Amino acid sequence: MAARIIDGKAFAAGLRARVAGHVMRLKAEHGVTPGLAVAIVGEDPASQVYVRNKARQSAETGMNSFHYELPGNLPEAELLALIGALNTRDDVDGILVQMPVPAQIDARKIIEAISPAKDVDCFTPENVGRLAIGIEAPVPCTPLACLMLLRDTLGSLAGANAVIVGRSNLVGKPMAQLLLRDNCTVTIAHSKTRDLKALCRTADILVAAIGRAEMIRGDWIKSGATVIDVGINRIADGAGKTKLVGDVAFVEAVKVAGAITPVPGGVGPMTIACLLANTVVAACLRRGIAAPGDLGA
Repeated sequence: MAARIIDGKAFAAGLRARVAGHVMRLKAEHGVTPGLAVAIVGEDPASQVYVRNKARQSAETGMNSFHYELPGNLPEAELLALIGALNTRDDVDGILVQMPVPAQIDARKIIEAISPAKDVDCFTPENVGRLAIGIEAPVPCTPLACLMLLRDTLGSLAGANAVIVGRSNLVGKPMAQLLLRDNCTVTIAHSKTRDLKALCRTADILVAAIGRAEMIRGDWIKSGATVIDVGINRIADGAGKTKLVGDVAFVEAVKVAGAITPVPGGVGPMTIACLLANTVVAACLRRGIAAPGDLGA
């Protein structure tokens, strides 16, 4: 039997609707309109499209959207000054600087300049630490997306054996923290792991976030496992064009897994929706308002 396809696009639409409902409530009950500021430095076309989608979806949920497209030769000091100004604005609840930034800008300085209270993608050292020890804080958007899809698919995750392939600060490490919170037994694997195939075959939950197109084959997957594919890779389709694929060989995996996210249409559509959810949560936490229980981890 083929695996259940986990529809991230549909789940994201529902999450955005919940965000819009909470924005409406915050406006009506507290006079608060959550605001998200997104800055991009340079003219990378893919990043520009992504940032504009963030701005559009922010506005569609009733939030305030502040969008800054900055020249590629922008001095680091000017970007730091913008972040400093956004940190002090009460109408801005979330700040996100699109990565990567040009070579003249130190990405670490930029991340550390963002107020932790407005760090809606959990990049700052303070929020990374808060996540690790279980203190309330924003949760990284992509791992949060994965967790929401897993909970929706499986219900309780307690006791599941979870293997995460990838150890990045953006996905692998925070994903492990979130799954530990949900009482999974967690292993982080990577390209240097010995007998990676055998390890993957032990997983009830397999999260692929290694950034290698179709690296994880169907015979790496335990029968009935739930597979979350975070990878987005563009490869040739054999007809002179390109196509998007994940880190999992989907055609093979769908015959073995119990449930699986497709690429595209799985984790990807959830990322901006989770960013909007984090902005609403940040707006509440900054003002001492109870954060909605259906938006966070």
